[in-house]
Amino acid sequence: MSPPRWRWHRRDESVPVWPGSHQHLGATWGPDATNFAVWAPEATNMWVCLFDEEGRETQHELTERTLGIWHGQVPGVPVGQAYGFRADGAWDPWHGRRFNRHKLLLDPYARAITGEPVPGPDLLAFEPHDPYRKNRVDSAPSMPRCIVVHDDFDWGGDRPPQTLWNDTVIYELHVKGYTRLHNEIPEHQRGTYAGLATPTVTRYLQDLGVSAVELLPVHQFFTEPAVAARGLTNYWGYNSIGFFAPHAAYAAGGTRGQQVTEFKEMVRSFHAAGIEVILDVVYNHTAEGGPDGPTYSFRGLDDLGYYKRSGTVGDAYWDVTGCGNTVDSTNPGALRLILDSLRYWVTEMHVDGFRFDLASALARTGHHIDMHSAFLATIGQDPVLRHVKLIAEPWDASMDGYRVGYFPPPWVEWNDRYRDTIRDFWRRSSGGIRDVASRLAGSSDLYADDGRSPYASVNFLTAHDGFTLRDLVSYNTKHNEANGEHNRDGTDNHRSHNHGVEGDTDDPEVTALRRRLAANMMATLCLSNGSLMITAGDERGRTQRGNNNAYAQDNETSWVDWRPDDAWLDVYEVTKAALRLRREAPALRQRHHFDGTPSIEGGPKDLAWIHPAGREMVEQDWYDVNLHVVGMFVSGDPLRSPGPHGEQQRGKSFLIWLNSAAEDTTLTLPDNGWFVEGEVVLSTDAAHPAGTRVASGDTLDFAGRSVLVLCRD
Repeated sequence: MSPPRWRWHRRDESVPVWPGSHQHLGATWGPDATNFAVWAPEATNMWVCLFDEEGRETQHELTERTLGIWHGQVPGVPVGQAYGFRADGAWDPWHGRRFNRHKLLLDPYARAITGEPVPGPDLLAFEPHDPYRKNRVDSAPSMPRCIVVHDDFDWGGDRPPQTLWNDTVIYELHVKGYTRLHNEIPEHQRGTYAGLATPTVTRYLQDLGVSAVELLPVHQFFTEPAVAARGLTNYWGYNSIGFFAPHAAYAAGGTRGQQVTEFKEMVRSFHAAGIEVILDVVYNHTAEGGPDGPTYSFRGLDDLGYYKRSGTVGDAYWDVTGCGNTVDSTNPGALRLILDSLRYWVTEMHVDGFRFDLASALARTGHHIDMHSAFLATIGQDPVLRHVKLIAEPWDASMDGYRVGYFPPPWVEWNDRYRDTIRDFWRRSSGGIRDVASRLAGSSDLYADDGRSPYASVNFLTAHDGFTLRDLVSYNTKHNEANGEHNRDGTDNHRSHNHGVEGDTDDPEVTALRRRLAANMMATLCLSNGSLMITAGDERGRTQRGNNNAYAQDNETSWVDWRPDDAWLDVYEVTKAALRLRREAPALRQRHHFDGTPSIEGGPKDLAWIHPAGREMVEQDWYDVNLHVVGMFVSGDPLRSPGPHGEQQRGKSFLIWLNSAAEDTTLTLPDNGWFVEGEVVLSTDAAHPAGTRVASGDTLDFAGRSVLVLCRD
């Protein structure tokens, strides 16, 4: 259902406006007057438009312009005041100038936005059938409003956890989808920031072993007109329009500024539980889409400045995001917007880091990716931002955008090579274990050459985009028909296997195999060197029924199902146990790359690869395409703190066995003095449960498609 239109009347009144200041962009409330400032260097006139509760509009002309910023103070503006801007100037779409006073514009620096746009031709700056003719229909009745906000939140001694990267366990979740179906959360809080702030959520994440939540986009976003025309909504939120405004629909308490307070309360709750908050941010494009899209904000203020051009004749956008436009991060106004927004979320909203969607699009100087670009350089020297967690999605939608392994310190990266390699290993398509070993050990081939640590690799198996873990072992092909794109959307490179039946089945053998493989992959992820990210619900068998691009599914397809009926709680227990091992054993979360030499004289190698025959791997083993079993010995020597009598202590060492073959195999435990005695501490092989004692030289019948983790005494 479309949102109701505003009751709207305009009053073109001449109201005195004080000169104000250009220093702080957006609306800055004061008890006597509110300062409004907006970047629009090529505009010839600017108005701030205030709306009362009846929808009546009063326009106040801003006559002061400093360094391209229009500004002025309006007396008597209350907190909660609804407002927007109107800009006038040249109408020359051919050269990227689209000023149109008839279009109400959102403030790029608005701290809160209320309402949704009502799709229709009045949102276009041009006539629907003539892109070079100005559209004089007023858009105000169909536009959302910005809200004047005053920050007086009491953080009450909030302390960010400041978890070290090598101790970080990221949990990617959707604000609405995570609690929308949770029966233990009050109904009015489900699907909201308040819902995430409840002890029900924080206790669950603490028990699982999560150190950070990564929230899918919470900047105010709108649904694309084409998606709305299909009767769907943008669920994921990768269509931002307000880079300072928490998405209003996720607030339980209201949308006239209450969303700001509620977001802060959520952050404070997570911090009290020792959990960091990372935001998935989308600065690479905006919700305005291509040049034929609606005018919400940036297009009406500085179209030529905010969006990259192809350099060809005419108003040709240069799109490397696949979303119609690319934000020009080399433009001073656009770059300032990004930097100011990031600092705001750190200093005022207390978030702990960011994951940058399509980061390669932002790291471009002109049309070329530049690891010394203005975007990367300014963040790297910023006294606030250089100390928070910075995660790059190191690619964009272009042919040359793939840059895994290239982002400079202090950035870490989503490592899709880890994802693909481990998926292939567990479906027996890896062609041996050579590349598998590199991924398990921290991907030194990608990160050691420029001095970055193993944690620069954010290892993951799934994300919001693609199959869930359960669907990865249950479907051969995507099933995206509900998206209304004739199943053409979504990747076909999903590296999945259904194990004989497409989708859900009552066959107990197939179901048991799928659950064991899901547990194997979660254990592998948790015990690999590097950072790690888990997608919400994977640990309990969440399914999207084969939809691998559920961006428009704001329903049970995407929401986490908390009922125990069909949950894979055995996978949860393996995940929890593996994360506990990782948390308790420094050897499993190294800060430095392994080099295959002893940590102390006469001690074992820091890392050794063991053949199932009990010997160390030799060169020909690395080229054996039929080898699907590998042992990874990780040494805990030395433990840096001495014992009670000054003696040297040993840390926990592990021998991790992975068998992706369908067949059982015979393992011989190495007899080299490194691993004399120990016990099984994690297993998906029913014949060797946790607690089983083992010793060097033992032979074990190791079940196919299983994980076995041995800990040295």
